[in-house]
Amino acid sequence: MSGMSEGPTPAADLVGPVVTESHDSTSSGTPAPPSLLGAYPLSPPVDAPPPLSPCPGPRSTSFDAVFAAAPLAMAVVARDGQVVTANQALGELLGTGTNGPAGKAAADLLDLSSDTRTWHAYREVLRGRQARLRCTRRLKHPDGHSLWVQVTVTPLPEAEKAVLLSVTDIGAQRELQSRLRHLQMHDPVTRLPNRTLFFERLSAALEAESYEESGTGRIGLCYLDLDGFKAVNDTLGHRVGDRLLAAVAERLTQCADEAGHGRATTPLVARLGGDEFALLVEDSTGTDQLAELAESVLKALQAPFDLAGQRLSVSASIGVVERHATGTTATGLMQAADTTLYWAKADGKSRWTLFDPERNAHRMTRQALSSGLRPAIERGEFALEYQPLVGMEDGRVRGVEALVRWHHPQLGTLTPNRFIGLAEEDGSIVQLGRWVLKTACRQARRWQLERPDEPPIFVSVNVAVRQVWDSDLVADVAGTLAETGLAPYLLQLELTESAVMGSSGRPLQALQALSDMGVRIAIDDFGTGYSNLAYLSRLPVSVLKLDGSFVRGFQYEGTDAHPNPADEVVVEAMIRLAHRLGLTVTAECVETSAQASRLRRIGCDTGQGWLYSRPVPPDRISELVDAETCGHP
Repeated sequence: MSGMSEGPTPAADLVGPVVTESHDSTSSGTPAPPSLLGAYPLSPPVDAPPPLSPCPGPRSTSFDAVFAAAPLAMAVVARDGQVVTANQALGELLGTGTNGPAGKAAADLLDLSSDTRTWHAYREVLRGRQARLRCTRRLKHPDGHSLWVQVTVTPLPEAEKAVLLSVTDIGAQRELQSRLRHLQMHDPVTRLPNRTLFFERLSAALEAESYEESGTGRIGLCYLDLDGFKAVNDTLGHRVGDRLLAAVAERLTQCADEAGHGRATTPLVARLGGDEFALLVEDSTGTDQLAELAESVLKALQAPFDLAGQRLSVSASIGVVERHATGTTATGLMQAADTTLYWAKADGKSRWTLFDPERNAHRMTRQALSSGLRPAIERGEFALEYQPLVGMEDGRVRGVEALVRWHHPQLGTLTPNRFIGLAEEDGSIVQLGRWVLKTACRQARRWQLERPDEPPIFVSVNVAVRQVWDSDLVADVAGTLAETGLAPYLLQLELTESAVMGSSGRPLQALQALSDMGVRIAIDDFGTGYSNLAYLSRLPVSVLKLDGSFVRGFQYEGTDAHPNPADEVVVEAMIRLAHRLGLTVTAECVETSAQASRLRRIGCDTGQGWLYSRPVPPDRISELVDAETCGHP
């Protein structure tokens, strides 16, 4: 009916936009396809009334009476699309009166021409080329309310040169469907859209047609998690926890409403599960808008909540992502938001953090390195280089420190600071440590055999504290020495100061057993950890390696700076204390002759650093050992 349609029905609101049947299916009695309403179907299709008489002349009085009294709204439509006659039920349904539809185009009355597919199918039925059309339309009643109807168009016998049109009011079913959808798409605790509806909206926002026609073409997301919410549930119970979630939802909704004031769209607030919420900003104007929204959320949650006689305080960590919608997927956006939320928590909680592509790339690299460590060990991608440990008095090489390198097939050669921490985290340090120990001892024995008439050099190997806890380090060392034939006194094991500080139980027993075996124990990076000198007398330590930060304070050669007397006093005190305890001292990071001279003057035993040599392959060590002096101390 002209002027009564609300226009084309949105695709999301169609219930069976067009349902057709072939002539063959009609003649065989095949039922029409089921309604798309699923578990709550529309009323069963009503069979068409007895066909009009194929004979010319007036219809029977009994047929006219049945047609007029039928509760189903019906009309006979000529092949040209004009309504020939309609019953009272149709006039009442459409609000046109009994004779209102007659003489009008059925397509205008029922909005059949608003979308191409329905209009084409309708014309095919009128021409007798299609057996049936069924579709759902939303119309506007003359009194102003919306009217949802199901329209069925069925051909009458050929002699009638007409089709039968029936219209069913499905408003009740639509309302029920709407209520059920609302229940399915909203969280019962907070009344907010749930995860399903959130992703539906997010996916729709990322469709090209939704941002190409209008808007900024950008999208933003604030993904937040309540800090310490689990403690509320555990101590006060889930009922109080649910009330807190509902109260948080109210404040988030208020923040979204304020953020949407004066803008084209208001951020969508959703509860994704547990204590996780999201604020989706369509057509965002940039990171400043998202940052402002995140700040308002943090501020809104600062005020305490008064719930069931309990005064609760809560904070949130928020991951913020803002980017072009083009090329963005829902999965990619959520992964970025989840990563950024993790950063916010790791950075101290109760804050928001903006997604950083460089930081994410570093995280992805760490993950790739971590997952590739064990296979790399098995594929033999690791190698050792050695840096000389030189006597300060004579400049002769006394020993070497074994330093592991990873020859990564994509990233090139990686130094220990890129992967040792990862190896300690996932436990692969035990496997890698065994390989380093065996390779270094085997090489030290080879040097000894190559120079039988010269004093042998020792090899120093770094040991992670996890190797002591997660493996039998004593057995590993004993087996390696027996296998390689290296004397125990030619092996030195280095542990960091923080690793051995306060050692007791198994670690202390392992260190003592290794020392009793004849292996030397060295404390690496001494002076940077707890600096508690008392424990030195309780540990079976042979060597202290002074951290390079102390040695750098001695570097004044060729500069206008003057030495700080305190630097030399501290280092000299540590060296004297070590000597009183029967320990030798090695200075790391020796780079200049001035540093070496001052260290030698205050009694340092050995030095290690670029003045003598950078880490080099095993064959270069032989050259340095054969040299009269190493470096220029």
